[in-house]
Amino acid sequence: MALKYDKHNKYHRMARSLIITAISLTMFLWTWTMISVITKNVAIPTPMETFDALIELFNEGDGITGRTAEDYITASLTKFVEGFLMAAVIAIPLGLLMGNFKTFRELMTPAIEVLRPIAPIAWAPVFILLFRYNMGAIMVVFVGIFFPLLTNTIFGVQKIDKTLVDAAKTLGASNAQIFLKILVPSTIPYIMNGVKIGLGIGWMCIVAAELYANPLGGIGFYVANMIANSAFPQAYAGLVIIAVLGLLTTGIAEYVHKTVSKRMGIDA
Repeated sequence: MALKYDKHNKYHRMARSLIITAISLTMFLWTWTMISVITKNVAIPTPMETFDALIELFNEGDGITGRTAEDYITASLTKFVEGFLMAAVIAIPLGLLMGNFKTFRELMTPAIEVLRPIAPIAWAPVFILLFRYNMGAIMVVFVGIFFPLLTNTIFGVQKIDKTLVDAAKTLGASNAQIFLKILVPSTIPYIMNGVKIGLGIGWMCIVAAELYANPLGGIGFYVANMIANSAFPQAYAGLVIIAVLGLLTTGIAEYVHKTVSKRMGIDA
């Protein structure tokens, strides 16, 4: 009986969430349409014009360079994933070490705190000048994801219940066992929060980096190119693609977070 009740509640919550989402999106599209109609500004196309431009981009290409939506999306995703992987490979181990070893944290913190307040987007012209276009864009994404992932990892290590560590030491666990069996698993929820925050920032960074003209640029370049050619419905279609890609990546991160947490017996 309890199982049936829980299942009913689950479907009720899902239905409620879908209804609220539908209402919210309807209000958003209605407001967008009203602003476009009332202002009669060519720089604010209607949702229908944007949708038509989106379909055209997927079916026929952009009409200027001949590239399709798939070409732009692939270019952006490739740089985005490479930047994310670089940030994860460096930030997570570094955060675990900084959170666990006070002396190492004190050594690294001043340099990190000098760089952390600098907006990742501000690095775009510097990195593109130093590393050329593709690698420069990857480095901008790397910086955008690196710091939220690092700080959340450090915070997660410092939030670990010290009694767990003391109990493990009392039972004869080595430092390596404590690190792998207690420290790393306990930090995963915080790491995943850093991933979700970083992914959102990463998409802003890749778009900013791609605003610099490049014929092989991704969706950010497409948006800038369409604005330069006064093709505003097409530019908005590019913004829609960016929004969807951001939602998909953060949604995947949320799914991975819940799956890993469930398997480890951790509340997500």
